[in-house]
Amino acid sequence: MPETKGGGALDPDAILALDRAHVWHPYGPMPGRTDPLVVESASGVRLRLARPAEGRDELVDGMSSWWSAIHGYNHPVLNEAAHGQLGRMSHVMFGGLTHEPAVRLAARLVEITPEPLRHVFLADSGSVSVEVAVKMCLQYWRSLGRPAKSRLLTWRGGYHGDTWQPMSVCDPDGGMHGLWSGVLPRQIFADAPPADSEPYDEAYADHLRALVARHADELAAVIVEPVVQGAGGMRFHSPDYVRVLREVCDEYGVLLVLDEIATGFGRTGALFAAEHAGVSPDVMCVGKALTGGYLTMAATLCTSAVAQGISRGEVPVLAHGPTFMGNPLASAVACASIDLLLGQDWQGEVKRIGAGLRDGLAETASLPGVKDVRVLGAIGVVQLDREVDMASATRAAVREGVWLRPFRDLVYTMPPYVTDDDDIARICRAVAAAAREA
Repeated sequence: MPETKGGGALDPDAILALDRAHVWHPYGPMPGRTDPLVVESASGVRLRLARPAEGRDELVDGMSSWWSAIHGYNHPVLNEAAHGQLGRMSHVMFGGLTHEPAVRLAARLVEITPEPLRHVFLADSGSVSVEVAVKMCLQYWRSLGRPAKSRLLTWRGGYHGDTWQPMSVCDPDGGMHGLWSGVLPRQIFADAPPADSEPYDEAYADHLRALVARHADELAAVIVEPVVQGAGGMRFHSPDYVRVLREVCDEYGVLLVLDEIATGFGRTGALFAAEHAGVSPDVMCVGKALTGGYLTMAATLCTSAVAQGISRGEVPVLAHGPTFMGNPLASAVACASIDLLLGQDWQGEVKRIGAGLRDGLAETASLPGVKDVRVLGAIGVVQLDREVDMASATRAAVREGVWLRPFRDLVYTMPPYVTDDDDIARICRAVAAAAREA
């Protein structure tokens, strides 16, 4: 086993040996069945490999590191924000203390998210922000003397994270958490929303209305991903159905939670996907691109009505307090990332990327086994009629000089917004190659 003492760099063989022995990778067995690629450094939209793979020593990142690195890597503005904050303090507990970076971030989030979201709870990750959102909703109704309102409604095809309550509102059949179906809280599931390529379906809208009406006395909240369902299947749906949910939640006294962890900060062509529907939720979750992919951080925002309802209850506090809540380093970088995004023509860049994906992926529709090709904002998806052979598809993309991470029956891309047209074309060629090999 390689030695790890001292500050000397490990060679690729040593890294992989230690990785195989000790590191448990996401959604994988222990030990892993295949060796991961070793990334040595990253800059712009390129990942530099410590050892060539498929003849490539650098790869264009078509995934934005799971949709978070919207500005690419090693960005001078974000680097400066991190270095500047590091010289002041990297962390201080948030219980009983506060600091400028977290306060600035909370105020900035209130400024850019839909009214009337006014209050911000800073969390560790997207999944934890959903946990906090659920806790807010359950405690709100307990504080109002209605503890029976303790269940959640969502639609099938969704994904909200891998911690406990978020798992309970992920797709119960096609999702990743079927193992826990007999143990998780039993939530209420509507049918998956029709694809946005289909005409608006009033019968489906009536289905949503009927479910909320039938369960209103036990429903604390409805929680959905607006417009784009992410890791549950990369499905797009009409914003009209989000409007229906807002209307029926108002009618029957149910809170509406919008999970914008994947869709926030411009990915769909609007700053937040709720804007496509012209609605505001009672509670909203953001994460992923919040810090531009630099550090883990998320936030749960709520209205004053929700905050005041909890604060007037028998237990007038939200009993949640992550150790690294409001981390100054992450907060400073998040502020810089938001300012960097809004200080440029991000809408134009997302539109440009979307046009490039449409053009580049168009011919993919004629490949054998391709079921659907769809693009929204800076998201491109190729859906197959079979499960992806991930190892073969990944190798095919790497041969084209691109990093992709296919899953289930999907080969998809969410490039950083700084990806130029030539690299968008390269990504499209890699998606096509991966679809052929999958």
